[in-house]
Amino acid sequence: MVRQRGFTLIEVMITVLILSILAAIAIPSYRDYVVRGALPEAFSTLSAHRVKMEQFFQDNRTYADACDDGTIATTPAATDRFTFACESDATTYTVTATGNDGSPVAGFAFTIDQANNRDTTEVPDGWTDADGCWVVKKDGSC
Repeated sequence: MVRQRGFTLIEVMITVLILSILAAIAIPSYRDYVVRGALPEAFSTLSAHRVKMEQFFQDNRTYADACDDGTIATTPAATDRFTFACESDATTYTVTATGNDGSPVAGFAFTIDQANNRDTTEVPDGWTDADGCWVVKKDGSC
């Protein structure tokens, strides 16, 4: 009698089922991990730019034209993940970081102003927004 080697169809189906279940759990978790790992880029750039805006104000006693090219507080350059915008007048400013389309952080927008008010102005579907802080987790925690 010849003994056959190999796997039965049932064994292969069970293996595929187990791998599918693991992938269904692991892939969304990994995607969230990548997003949460990319968010601090915006936070650090916004915080650093706030310091530059305050330095400009100390030198000029105004925020007007602070974001212009050639000043100490030139609007931060865009990165692979975020685009930055800066608006200012004599007494106020707002710096915004917006997630680029096609990047893991698409759909996010964060702001900071002269009073150090930090806000999440946009979040993608599935994320909860929280007022008065920069969201770092899906549940809206800061």
